[in-house]
Amino acid sequence: MWTRRTFLTALASQAAKPNIVLFLADDLGWGDVGFHGGATPTPNIDKLAAQSLELTRFYTYPFCTPTRAALLTGRMPIRFGMVYNVIRPWSPNGIPLDEHLLPETLQAAGYQTACIGKWHLGHAHRKLLPNARGFDHFYGHVNAEIHYFTHKFMGGLDWQRNGKSVDEDGYATTLLAGEAVRWLAQRDRTRPFFLYMPFNAVHTPLSAPDEVLVKYKDRKHERLRILAAAIDVMDSAIGQVLAAVENEPNTIVLFLSDNGGALVTGASNGALRGSKGTTYEGGIRVPALIRHPSLAAGTKSSQVTTAYDLFPTLLGAAGLEPRGRKPLDGLNLWRQFRTRTAIGREPLFFAVKSNEKADYRFAVLHGDWKLVRVVEEGAPRAPDYLFDLASDPGEKNDVAARNPRIAAELGSRLDQWRQLHPDGDIVSSTRPHPGWIAPTDYAAAARQD
Repeated sequence: MWTRRTFLTALASQAAKPNIVLFLADDLGWGDVGFHGGATPTPNIDKLAAQSLELTRFYTYPFCTPTRAALLTGRMPIRFGMVYNVIRPWSPNGIPLDEHLLPETLQAAGYQTACIGKWHLGHAHRKLLPNARGFDHFYGHVNAEIHYFTHKFMGGLDWQRNGKSVDEDGYATTLLAGEAVRWLAQRDRTRPFFLYMPFNAVHTPLSAPDEVLVKYKDRKHERLRILAAAIDVMDSAIGQVLAAVENEPNTIVLFLSDNGGALVTGASNGALRGSKGTTYEGGIRVPALIRHPSLAAGTKSSQVTTAYDLFPTLLGAAGLEPRGRKPLDGLNLWRQFRTRTAIGREPLFFAVKSNEKADYRFAVLHGDWKLVRVVEEGAPRAPDYLFDLASDPGEKNDVAARNPRIAAELGSRLDQWRQLHPDGDIVSSTRPHPGWIAPTDYAAAARQD
């Protein structure tokens, strides 16, 4: 329970480095949480919201791999060729080894580090896996779209602990919560910790335990029943982990989604336009919370924030400097969060390749101005759209014709940004080569030479 006493205890230990717990939901929409009016109860997330600063303008990328890469590197993933799509099971690449990750800096500063959940940042070689990228402990899976009960993907087991496959029964979300609670109980309490929990919930192929599904038997469609039950179990998992750190007030807790909700699964993005896989607000603006005794509980910040700001911001809160050699693109916003002020910033850029053809979706966000560009293979170049989010948060009215100078400037900045992509293949095919054979065990298949 958060009381004045716990707050004073935290203030008395300001010299101590804060613990960090980062919950990352998968495909959870803006309107899927209770504190945004979601249809499914999320009591634990809502309780966290009441204790947190809500980041009402938090932006990610339209798909999960780019968001995760940005979060852990503090850099725009276009710089290392990971912005347009996700890591596929047949993909040989991952975050380049010359990129420095947040857990590496924290680990060097004495933090105990754990990644419990979905990695999805490279799996073909052991040097790309979490244990080689700053995490002392890893439990979970390396691909997306694993089966929640069998823990398999395309016929191969994708469930491991520290590089060794684990063949066990249980619903994935529940297993992740149990592992996190155990890890927290067994850690060295004289040292700070970083717990990164990237859930696979509520990504497809959705399923849920029967005992939870029955709670939602009155939902009209099966997909809505399954989605509700999956959200329910994730909320319970978050509650278990929060209970495990309840008596440790000097802990920063973050909660966010990796991209907007997938409308095809029944997710809700509220009044925001678009879905996962688009660069409209519904694809890139996500629910986000940050809790610490130094932050005003139950308040909101309109500071434009993105995934790659978390690296420098968390280090700022811990009084640390990044140990990587490459400059970070993110901003240290810890002061803005503490004072609930907002600063301007350079434009944010978003991109996604939508299918097998060369169809792309782009966006540029600068303050309240938002430019959206659609490029379709074989089709004439469509005009860019321009939206004023201050008066039109639902992106219903294109005002490019009335603001040609702004549209041209943002379009030019987008053209420059696209040049940051390195040479080489810019996407991974959404379908495997006909000669690709899925491994029976993804952990064992990772190269070591």
